[in-house]
Amino acid sequence: MMRKDKWNKILERIWKVCFWISAFFILWVTLQVTTWTSFRVPSHSMYPALMPGDYILVNKWMMGARIFDVWDAIDGKEVEISRLPGIRKAERNDVLVFHYPYPDRHDSLSMDMLLYYVKRCIALSGDTVEIRKGSYWINGTRKDRRWAQRDLGMEPPSGDERQWSAALGWTVQQLGPLLVPGRGCQITMDTLEVKKYGRLIAWEQKKPLTVRNGHVYLGDSLIQSYRFRENYYFMGGDNLDNSKDSRYWGLVPEVYIVGVATKIWKSVDKTTGKMRWNRIMKNIE
Repeated sequence: MMRKDKWNKILERIWKVCFWISAFFILWVTLQVTTWTSFRVPSHSMYPALMPGDYILVNKWMMGARIFDVWDAIDGKEVEISRLPGIRKAERNDVLVFHYPYPDRHDSLSMDMLLYYVKRCIALSGDTVEIRKGSYWINGTRKDRRWAQRDLGMEPPSGDERQWSAALGWTVQQLGPLLVPGRGCQITMDTLEVKKYGRLIAWEQKKPLTVRNGHVYLGDSLIQSYRFRENYYFMGGDNLDNSKDSRYWGLVPEVYIVGVATKIWKSVDKTTGKMRWNRIMKNIE
């Protein structure tokens, strides 16, 4: 009898341990999906706000956590993405983490679950963004924040990153004006608008957008105007000389945004392996 009681106690302890491990795992997954997650910064594109080796906390509930089939997304399939209610929308100057929208080809959008970028939100849906002599202008007003205080000093993009320059003759020093479309925004379709927004419309409609004899066709249907279904954002890196961002590859759909980067919780110097204690728990501004 004593041996049986002993085994019962052992099994009870094992069950309790398994229960608490499972509960902790479920809580951890829930927090990762709905509230917070962490990413490591790999490059200097957001210097000085972020440095390589910074580990950042990304707030998901601020904009609302996204719900979708992760396994289908990992397999490269198109997924339906919905977003839980959040406390606010993205704002100008937010530092956002998002899935890079053009991993396969620069003439089409797709979501790579394993490829994340972190950039600053320069322009929101409904804004008109322009770059004049290397300075950002939003809705006709020059922006004098640190990411727009000096000339960009870069050559026009080349190779696969000629989204703006090849179609419109724009460069990273002279770009726009470009309306950043949002949900419900309607434009009149012509060849110029196809060059600006063709990839976005084809992605929303899952149909090719073409120009034939000066007329615009969505699939086989002639269209004269288009009303957008999604919100988009113009993203830029603080380190303008070393950042490939919306100046090169275009706009980011809202559904691709993971959340707002708010704090550096850990920072390790990549060259020395030493902890940067002065950056730990630093707010991201």
